[in-house]
Amino acid sequence: MRTHSVEKPFECTLCEKKFSQAGVLRSHVRTHTGEKPFECTLCEKKFSQAGNLRSHVRTHSGEKPFECTLCEKKFSQARNLRRHVRTHTGEKPFECTLCEKKFFQAGDLRSHVRTHSGEKPFECTLCEKKFSDAGVLRSHVRTHTGGKPFECTLCEKKFSQAGDLRRHVRTHTGEKPFECTLCEKKFSQEGILTRHVRTHTRERPFECTLCEKKFYEAGHLTSHMRTHTGEKPFECALCEKKFSQAGVLRSHARTHTGEKPFECTLCEKKFSQAGNLRSHVRTHTGEKPFECTLCEKKFPKAEHLKRHVRTHTGEKPFECTLCEKKFSDAGVLRSHVRTHTGEKSFECTLCEKKFSHAGNLRSHVRTHTRERPFECTLCEKKFYEAEHLTSHMRTHTGEKPFECALCEKKFSQAGVLRSHVRTHTGEKPFECTLCEKKFPKAEHLKRHVRTHTGEKPFECTLCEKKFSDAGVLRSHVRTHTGEKPFECTLCEKKFSHAGNLRSHVRTHTRERPFECTLCEKKFYEAGHLTSHMRTHTGEKPFECALCEKKFSQAGVLRSHLRTHTRERPFECTLCEKKFYEAGHLTSHMRTHTGEKPFECALCEKKFSQAGVLRSHLRTHTRERPFECTLCEKKFYEAGRLRRHMRTHTGEKPLECTLCEKKFSEAGNLRSHVRTHTGGKPL
Repeated sequence: MRTHSVEKPFECTLCEKKFSQAGVLRSHVRTHTGEKPFECTLCEKKFSQAGNLRSHVRTHSGEKPFECTLCEKKFSQARNLRRHVRTHTGEKPFECTLCEKKFFQAGDLRSHVRTHSGEKPFECTLCEKKFSDAGVLRSHVRTHTGGKPFECTLCEKKFSQAGDLRRHVRTHTGEKPFECTLCEKKFSQEGILTRHVRTHTRERPFECTLCEKKFYEAGHLTSHMRTHTGEKPFECALCEKKFSQAGVLRSHARTHTGEKPFECTLCEKKFSQAGNLRSHVRTHTGEKPFECTLCEKKFPKAEHLKRHVRTHTGEKPFECTLCEKKFSDAGVLRSHVRTHTGEKSFECTLCEKKFSHAGNLRSHVRTHTRERPFECTLCEKKFYEAEHLTSHMRTHTGEKPFECALCEKKFSQAGVLRSHVRTHTGEKPFECTLCEKKFPKAEHLKRHVRTHTGEKPFECTLCEKKFSDAGVLRSHVRTHTGEKPFECTLCEKKFSHAGNLRSHVRTHTRERPFECTLCEKKFYEAGHLTSHMRTHTGEKPFECALCEKKFSQAGVLRSHLRTHTRERPFECTLCEKKFYEAGHLTSHMRTHTGEKPFECALCEKKFSQAGVLRSHLRTHTRERPFECTLCEKKFYEAGRLRRHMRTHTGEKPLECTLCEKKFSEAGNLRSHVRTHTGGKPL
């Protein structure tokens, strides 16, 4: 009768709570008195309720009398069966009256209600820390006692929590009882299923009260809160280093022990972290489970997706505390901080060279081992680094995923985009600590520093010649192999250097992207603009070590040095004639081939040399840009101005090697030589 009228005649004299049955009141009173009258005869453990004792006894006997009629799974307790059935039905009968959220279990609802009330009724008697959930308190107490009461019957591994044991057992059985109703994917843990479902719903229920950032998981929020509080509760027992996350401490501990407990079942490679193993497995499967909701691009790692999303949002959450510069990636910030501290914590065990970045060390080690582990599946070319392979693949696909927000130009590499952006901003963030010269690119700074140190770390394996720059070494090697890997798509002409190809393509497109800010003159190549700027500034940074003469261009200095050494390193393969400069050889070769690649746009006349074309154009324009500073006479060509200047200075730089007579003009010298040779050229 009481069941229908919900009459509750039995009242607790201690807290005035009422009950419909006397037995339930007796059980309740024991929560006040702490009495546990029901004792297990096998292990002497005591319980406040007979039902709890019966359930406990089944942990000894292994009896599971409660069977699911839907999947035949058995349970030792009726409430466990009831909870399990809800995984089939999806029923969540326990609803929060404050926010209407529903739960599978009453205990989950009670814990949830405390998130509203802030109540923490469960206190640790050892450290007085309070908790909102009894289970969390029990787990916490074990951090004091070290107790691990839950043992796996298959491998005898022990755990501090029953849930951890259940999850562990599934690593033996392979059981995945939790299925996603949206995509049918199965999981071994309910928590992982819950997190997975949020990838469908995009729900982020855990919000930071300080900055309103939201998270998929409570643990992520807890970790995030420590970025505000600075709390690092996890301390390494070996070196006393502290960490904000338990997982990071576990990973750190393995740097002491060298333990790599996570092994790939496909290639037996071992890893110190489970996440690294998961990422590695995807190199076998090709799986890219992390998809960008903005552009649908997929990634094998969650952190790669997060970094990518910031290319859309422009978010830079990582700030340097020394110079306030912000970065989109934590790793890039760490690398940047080392530019302040000068720290080089990564040392090569083969040559003891130190590096500020682990990636740089890995790349360096391969210079010892010659290992190139990253191979292109299309052309079998191999690379030292994964990103070099990624960049190379775009030469096959033509993909240019990096777009300049200022001019919409697209690039195949992020680094090239960053360098390009600096052509808009003029930023030169890389400064030499020795002479304070600044550069727009880090590699330019590294190359420059070698001009101070004289270091030449790149050696040719064919002739042992050393170079200060890897790119120059690669170019040099092609002088041995004759390889010309860069082909023009417009005329199929091939080149040994990418820069030469780019310059050549502009002869087709007529593009001159490099403009002088002082006189608006445009150039095909950046180097030509740099040289031209010196005509305005008068700068001559290249000095001859033999006669101290200075030059505005490095190439002109090299040519000048050969007037001292008499070296002519460029030899014609057809007639063995030798030249001081490569350009002179190129021009000479056209006397054999008859090639005239330079055409006048006004009269279609063709020329073998660009300089001759320029001189010819002035016959149309009547332009005489070369003016004598002494008498103001003007000339079509720079060479004619130089010859004219000698009429003022009396200089005779051209000397006969047979009688040491000197001349002001090459033609006069050639005529004189024939007086020695009987009319034949020397």
